[in-house]
Amino acid sequence: MPPPARGDLPREVRVLAVVAFVVALGFGIVAPAIPLYARSFGVGTTAVGLAISSFAFFRFVSAFGGGALVERFGERLVLAVGLAIVALATGAAGLAPSFGWFLVLRSAGGVGSAMFTVAALSLLLRVAPAQHRGRAASVFQGGFILGGIAGPAAGGLLAELSPRLPFFLYAAFLLVAGAVAMVLLRSPRTVLVVDVPDGPAPEVLSLAAAFRTRAYVAALVANLGVGWMLFGVRNSLVPLYVTEELGRTVAWAGAGLLVGSLAQALGLLRSGRLVDGWGRRPSLVTGAALATGSVALLAGPPSTVVFLGSMAVFGLAASLLASTPAALVGDVSPARGGRVVAVFQMASDLGGILGPLAAGWLTDRFSFQVAFGVTALVLAAGLVAALRLPRVSRGPGPAGRTG
Repeated sequence: MPPPARGDLPREVRVLAVVAFVVALGFGIVAPAIPLYARSFGVGTTAVGLAISSFAFFRFVSAFGGGALVERFGERLVLAVGLAIVALATGAAGLAPSFGWFLVLRSAGGVGSAMFTVAALSLLLRVAPAQHRGRAASVFQGGFILGGIAGPAAGGLLAELSPRLPFFLYAAFLLVAGAVAMVLLRSPRTVLVVDVPDGPAPEVLSLAAAFRTRAYVAALVANLGVGWMLFGVRNSLVPLYVTEELGRTVAWAGAGLLVGSLAQALGLLRSGRLVDGWGRRPSLVTGAALATGSVALLAGPPSTVVFLGSMAVFGLAASLLASTPAALVGDVSPARGGRVVAVFQMASDLGGILGPLAAGWLTDRFSFQVAFGVTALVLAAGLVAALRLPRVSRGPGPAGRTG
């Protein structure tokens, strides 16, 4: 396979972006129905929370195994099997006869989700040209963002008709996404690493060797902060902050989250090119600094204007933090580094698990402002790691530059 023309991205990147959109759209559709469906079994609020967190927990604990499967069987097969597992588990969850079965099936869905995510990101980073790796990551993340914006609105309407219906629709979407992946993604034997089209394929980097590089450590720390705030605190604490601290309705919380998502989607239009053209180090420093500052604003006096501005600035920061850490991982491990990618994904999942727990405890014990202040410190750790990156790396070509 000849390398893509200058400025072009491999077909796999576009296919993966479409698959990401379909997956995120379906997940957004089912998300509003999960609490309602769990409640229909007559369980309490804690059990409802368990139904939500079980998916994330099993996604986290199975990600490393998913990375090992990628290295053994290839990204295409693991990706399709992962989507099939989530589809079957989700469809069966819509028919669950009891809450216990519903919980088991949600947990199985988390295992399949880990397989899909690790395989998709591993393939993306392996086939993207080094000089366009940031843009490839932004295109892939853009699919998730657009699907995530469109899904919840439709999901809320469908859940009103029946809390089971979104589960069946999500399962159908996942089967479509899996079929698209199997048909349009080339066999692993025909997908070459485009960084070295005329040379031998690079060896798989060991996890221990990856941990010895500043770039990989910086990517992990930044991704932990993204998971902590973007997938954890933002979804769990922000709605409560708006209603209890700002004294606004839930609609204002939705507006803030929408502003952040739109800002992130707009930022992704340019962030990938900035990561590739400007360099990894300045892009990560800028993204981490914006993220830290935007959340630190919420640690001050309550203000609706400040809240909306904070969400917008964090959305822009998230567009850089969605592209740069992934590009750094691809630079460190351009071969089929399934476990290297898995640990990178686990950092975000760990942040998404710990963030809401820590922020909730800090809010109960102290205040919303203290919880946001600690979240800002977690994001600041990513800024410190970014500043420790070398200004110029030894890698070849434009992607070899970290600054």
